Amino acid sequence: MIADTDTATGCVHILHPGDVVCAHRGDRLDTLLGSCVAILLTDPHHTVGAMCHIVHSNARSNARQTTAHASTALATMYQLLRRQGFAPQLCKAYVYGGGNMFPALATTSHVGDVNASWALQALQHDRVDVIEHDLGGNAYRRVAWTIGSTRPKVEAVRVN
Repeated sequence: MIADTDTATGCVHILHPGDVVCAHRGDRLDTLLGSCVAILLTDPHHTVGAMCHIVHSNARSNARQTTAHASTALATMYQLLRRQGFAPQLCKAYVYGGGNMFPALATTSHVGDVNASWALQALQHDRVDVIEHDLGGNAYRRVAWTIGSTRPKVEAVRVN
C-alpha cells in the first residue's frame, strides 16, 4: 500500500510489511516489527509524517522491486514528502526494528541486523538526521505515532 493522504486528520494507518504512507498532523501511524525496519520521517514542525515498513534491505536483480525493498520504500517516502512540499533532507528520522526473531538459531549476524544497518547507512548517505533509533536485540516492536506528538511510542516484547 502506498498512501498519500489528503488534509483530513484523525486517520489511522496500520502499516503491514512493504507499506509506505505519508500523512498529516493528527493522523496515527502504527506497525508491528520483527526483523523488519520502520523508518519514520517528519518535518521539523511535525505537520507531516511518512513511514515505511521495510522487509528486504537487499534487492534482487532479477525480481520486480516493490516497496517491501528498502531502496524502493525510501525513494517512495521521499517522493511523497516532496509532493507535500517538504525536502526529505530537512526532515528528522526515527528508525525502529531489526530484531533477531530466532536467537537460538542466529547467534551472530541476522536479517534484522542487515536491515537496521541498511536503514542507518542510507539515511546518513542522504544526509537525513536520525534523532532516535531502537534497533536490534531479541524483540518485536510495536510502533505507534500520532503525527504532531513529540516522538513515536515504541513497545518492545522480548523473544525467548
